[in-house]
Amino acid sequence: MYDTILVPTDGSETVDRTLPHALRLASDHDATVHALSVVDTRMIRASTDDLRADVKADLEAQADDAVASVADAAREADIAVETEVRQGAPDREIVEYAEETDADVIVLGPQGKTPREKVGGLGSVSDRVASDAAASVFLVKQGDD
Repeated sequence: MYDTILVPTDGSETVDRTLPHALRLASDHDATVHALSVVDTRMIRASTDDLRADVKADLEAQADDAVASVADAAREADIAVETEVRQGAPDREIVEYAEETDADVIVLGPQGKTPREKVGGLGSVSDRVASDAAASVFLVKQGDD
């Protein structure tokens, strides 16, 4: 039923809560976990010119660490894993990657809304992914263990 399980990651505690669910699904279905982290280019563009290169480098390092953490956990559980770091708007990149890899399910948790999302009336990344993705979305709520 599940061959490809997408785990978007930003390295936050939310991923710590979602990852056990993704790994269990992968183990139960002998599936491959795809760890994806997206460097949010909006944050880079919003930074000042003199800090832009540093912000970009820091975000890229965080993304690399985030996918490495998921990959380490998957390998420890003897689960096949692939990693990818992209740049762009997180929700769009997650949906696009899911389509490209023919992901069967996207496992993610709700994030707190950013000030921009609250003011602009936009939903969170998880809301937009659930709305836009063709794949099933497994949403792990805060406190679900």
